[in-house]
Amino acid sequence: MFRWYQNGARCYVYLSDVSTPDTGVDDQRAWGKAFRKSRWFTRGWTLQELIAPRLVDFFSSEGGRLGSKFSLESKIYVITGIANKALRGDALSNLGIKERRSWAEHHNTTIEEDEAYCLIGIFDISMVPNYGEGRDQAFRRLEDKIHRMYKGVDFEQFTVGLNLASFPEATQFVARERELSKMHELLQNHSSRSCVILHGLGGIGKTQLATTYARRHKEKYTAIFWLNANDEDSLKLSFRDVAQQVLRHHPSTTVLSSVEQDKDLDQVVSVVKDWLDSPRNTQWLIIYDNFDNPKTSSNPDDSAVDIRQFLPRSDHGSIIITTRSAQVRQGIRIDVQKLDVKEGLEIVSNMSGRKGIEKDPDAIALVKELDGLPLALSTAGVYLEHVTTSFSDYLRLYRTSWLKLQTISPLLDSYVDRTLHTTWQITFDRIQQQNPASAKLLKLWAYFHREDLWFDLLRHANSVDDEWIQKLTKDELNFNEAITLLCTFGLVDPDRSPQQQVEARGYSVHSCVHSWIVFVLNKEWDKSLARLALTCVASEVPDTNEKHWWLSQRRLLQHATQQAFFIVDAKVDVDGLYWGFHNLGNLYSDQGKLVEAEKISTLLTVNNLSNLYKDQGKLAEAEKMYLRALQGYENALGLELVSSYLPALNTMFAFGDLFSQTDRKDMARAMYNRALSGYTIVQGPSSKRSRQVEDRLQALQVASTESNVGQNEFTEPGVANLRSLKRKFAS
Repeated sequence: MFRWYQNGARCYVYLSDVSTPDTGVDDQRAWGKAFRKSRWFTRGWTLQELIAPRLVDFFSSEGGRLGSKFSLESKIYVITGIANKALRGDALSNLGIKERRSWAEHHNTTIEEDEAYCLIGIFDISMVPNYGEGRDQAFRRLEDKIHRMYKGVDFEQFTVGLNLASFPEATQFVARERELSKMHELLQNHSSRSCVILHGLGGIGKTQLATTYARRHKEKYTAIFWLNANDEDSLKLSFRDVAQQVLRHHPSTTVLSSVEQDKDLDQVVSVVKDWLDSPRNTQWLIIYDNFDNPKTSSNPDDSAVDIRQFLPRSDHGSIIITTRSAQVRQGIRIDVQKLDVKEGLEIVSNMSGRKGIEKDPDAIALVKELDGLPLALSTAGVYLEHVTTSFSDYLRLYRTSWLKLQTISPLLDSYVDRTLHTTWQITFDRIQQQNPASAKLLKLWAYFHREDLWFDLLRHANSVDDEWIQKLTKDELNFNEAITLLCTFGLVDPDRSPQQQVEARGYSVHSCVHSWIVFVLNKEWDKSLARLALTCVASEVPDTNEKHWWLSQRRLLQHATQQAFFIVDAKVDVDGLYWGFHNLGNLYSDQGKLVEAEKISTLLTVNNLSNLYKDQGKLAEAEKMYLRALQGYENALGLELVSSYLPALNTMFAFGDLFSQTDRKDMARAMYNRALSGYTIVQGPSSKRSRQVEDRLQALQVASTESNVGQNEFTEPGVANLRSLKRKFAS
């Protein structure tokens, strides 16, 4: 009957208990309630009438068309629980047995056996109805047919109950339906062995994804085994656990009972593989978790694992491998990506117990900072569960006290023996063993922005820098070799954007990984690396006469901002690098002219560099920077608003000090008076800043010659000189 409906062009459903006499079919509010309560949706055989046909149209008792199963699918899902993809014609084999069985839970049939028979087509099995056998016997036959269909004729001989004790926790898993669907698509073919590799950054949720898949589809497998593939010893112990599980369910299994499990683990591995290789034992699933250190020709680590020695030999069964290494190639790879903001908020809410945070701007800001990494999101959530700290305060602590915050955060059951500050350390140690230059490049990344690092940016190393960076940047092949290893272990991602670019694409690290690089790998600040990064960025700033200069400058801006913070905070040795200040100042100035939205933030950095110049006695350089900043504020805000913008007033005040310091009293007086006028408006005439400026003006008055005493505060000579200065530096 199911195939009969399936082959039909269209199915028409007449709902005698849904009426639209007055308002017509267009007013769904009038007939929606009656549609939801229609008796048709409670009848057992209507399941196949709804699912099997490609097209299904619904009609009211008056004969008016209410809609199709596609246009009404959201209502139908609420009524029946049938997944939308089943209504749209997707293969029912892609859906779990338990889910399909649940569709009939609230359906009734006139004949009791039909409660089971109406599911025959839903499970695509062949079963002859035997009316009179009773409902329970009909369901027993149905279950037996289902098991034989999905697990094989001899499934009972090889069925091993799922051992939850061996499975990691995944209680706060956020559904990754795209990945789960892809896994099922690749693993559902039991005619030959299928293998899926879940690859991704440590903490991205590979283990939780594998756990969720195994639990969702456990009815399709006779046995599911979880193996720790971290090293050979762990794998051998896992095989011993498998042997013990099998013997608990099938004590007479000769191939396993004859082995002394505590003495010869190699033999245990061999006999378990023999059991899995049995021609009739084809419906098992094995998960090799944490296979992060594969034995390859380029990996000198003696503890690396050759997983081929631990894989069954036969061409049947299903395998899932979780790994951080892109060098694992035993199956089809699925790259596990970071979560979106909505999913991240769900994890934080679940773990912290704080509900209704979907529109909380501070919660959203925190989730964005953690950038979709489940381990980081879970760590934040479990910490916030036990304290009254707000989301904004947690974000502040995350940025300023990262390592301490991670150290004191409670451990997570779903990430056994791992925290955010330790999860990448083993990977780093392996990288350092395989290529020390790769490890040093990762450490250097702390002194750049986390996004868009590329070869040409690093090629400015000179003879005074360490040998490793000279060798790394000697040619692009050396750089590629080092960066490829970082990509292989999932710590670094190449830019795969499809757009054509004038310059070479760069590489990026996840924000949480970058925090780990800064606070763990660079726990002791390295001024030589900071100086190297500053040299690289400043040297790469192009002249505005160069082709595509604006693209290069935009690309450098985020790195320059990082360097500017280091300079202002005295975290870099700047001796002999004042040319670099000029280049950074030019970069900010040029970009401020191009991008209105970024003007103010870039001008603040220019002003900070100006202050640093002045403090170090580089007065001519400071003067140019102050003028750039002040002109930028005027261009961005206008002459009227700039007089009430506090950062601009602070620049005027500092500019006045510089003029006073260089004995240009008229220009100093003019700048002080501009600043005083603004401070009086913004902070009041009695504010600390206002009083400071008045003190400066009084000191100038005392020091002035007799001829200048009594001049108007806004002296024309001072204003004229200031205009002349602007023209000088603008040209």
